[in-house]
Amino acid sequence: MKIGFASDHRGYTLKEELIKELKNEYEVVDYGTDSKDSVDYPDYAFILGNKVVNHEIDFGVAICGSGIGISIACNKVKGIRCAKVSSLEDVIATRTDNDANIIAFGEKTNLKDALLWIKTFVNTATSQEEKHVRRRNKIKEYEEQ
Repeated sequence: MKIGFASDHRGYTLKEELIKELKNEYEVVDYGTDSKDSVDYPDYAFILGNKVVNHEIDFGVAICGSGIGISIACNKVKGIRCAKVSSLEDVIATRTDNDANIIAFGEKTNLKDALLWIKTFVNTATSQEEKHVRRRNKIKEYEEQ
């Protein structure tokens, strides 16, 4: 399993802690940023999103101050389904129902929670229930217009 990480300056510390904790369990790729110096989160969101859609990584994790801005930017990449999560229930729902391929959260997320959320995210299967498939297909069809 290959997981990519991207953050802005505000998410840098949490990103580094997560990579340190997960590098022995998963293949992890750090797409930046590489310091606490101020940067623009869209730059890193677009890199991460493109790595996912090009199948260079299996899933992505995006972190900024709130998780909102970077999730919006990730979703501008065609084929990305990024969800800003705030709970384990969010993580499960976005994988099961929405087939999300990137999760985002804010810099103040507890390390223990973030680790659980990432592990749950990458190990939760996508529902093949007709209503979920139909809804995901509507999104894909709209995106193709």
